[in-house]
Amino acid sequence: MTGECTVTIQDVFNRFYPEYEQSHKLSAVQRKAAYHIMNCKTGAFGVNISVCEDCGCISIHYNSCRDRCCPMCQEFPKEKWVDARKEDVLDAPYFHVVFTVPEELNPVIYSNQKLLYNALYHAASDTLSELAADKKHLGADIGYICILHTWGSAMNFHPHIHTIVLGGGLDPKNHWKDNGEDFFLPIKVISKVFRGKYLETLKQLWLDGKLEFHGTAKSLRNHYAFKELLDLCYSKEWIPYCKKPFRGAESVIKYLGKYTHRIAISNYRIKSMTDSSVTFTAKDYKDNGQWKELTLSGEEFIRRFLMHVPPKRFIRIRHYGLLSSRNKGRKITLCRNLLGCKQYISKLKDLDAPAIIKLLYNRDICKCTSCGGNIIPVSADKYFTSPTHHMLC
Repeated sequence: MTGECTVTIQDVFNRFYPEYEQSHKLSAVQRKAAYHIMNCKTGAFGVNISVCEDCGCISIHYNSCRDRCCPMCQEFPKEKWVDARKEDVLDAPYFHVVFTVPEELNPVIYSNQKLLYNALYHAASDTLSELAADKKHLGADIGYICILHTWGSAMNFHPHIHTIVLGGGLDPKNHWKDNGEDFFLPIKVISKVFRGKYLETLKQLWLDGKLEFHGTAKSLRNHYAFKELLDLCYSKEWIPYCKKPFRGAESVIKYLGKYTHRIAISNYRIKSMTDSSVTFTAKDYKDNGQWKELTLSGEEFIRRFLMHVPPKRFIRIRHYGLLSSRNKGRKITLCRNLLGCKQYISKLKDLDAPAIIKLLYNRDICKCTSCGGNIIPVSADKYFTSPTHHMLC
């Protein structure tokens, strides 16, 4: 058994993926993600070599894969993204709304990921913008960010949309309007409107013959079986979730980072690995969300992880309303002026990677770790063919 707290997802893939690949049908994006995870920071993606001008110490840095599913490659993009969002945040109420669908829809969603993930975004955004514009609720144009997650704590398939909603907006006369610390939309109304919009899209895609049915969804190829599924989903109460408002703009910024670049499971949750299984921590929602250890076979762990590799070029973070690209430059500035709040300035916007690392982690990668002297880059080809290299090896 590998020692506790030392096992990584890369270790799990190196141990179990080669055999898994031989016996399972995988998509090109799943194969690519697995290759990236197994080879991240191993030298497969190149190396950066530097030599200290003073002491001659050689530093070798193996490049990362930069895959959005790799647990070792999320921190840097997350920090840059969150820093850039600081310029859009207002000193106003923000709410976290989660849109979920009944689990009966999971098989058909997994068989049609790009179509039905997009439908989730459209249904959530149309619900928020339509209800917010209604004078009965707010009567204003709002802004929000939608982020797709497809997993539960145990890496089970659980597609849902996390939405960070600005709790106010501009009315038709471009005046700021909000309800203070109270969320302006009734949850039951959100539920009914979201359910109607999503199922209407699903039904239309079915009527147009655009849906596919694979795996456990094969039975839904039958017209009557699919009609029964729609009827069941219309009869169920869909349960969106809304958290209390954030306290101040800084808390919004920190909160965003928790959700934007998250993957199905992180290294810190892996507890141990044997020749046949992997143990990790997961929330037990049947026991008030208590964290417990869960053990899966290596094959099942790989299967669950790869379920959450998004389709090729799929955009997981989307901005709407006041926060959309075409609106935020002008309208967010107007909102800031109306509210009389200061603008949070990005610290990382014009900095290169070494400067960002120094600012975030207080580490100067341009200085030698041995003597503090300046280090200069060296051609990898020159280094690996030099007598010095062979002597050092």
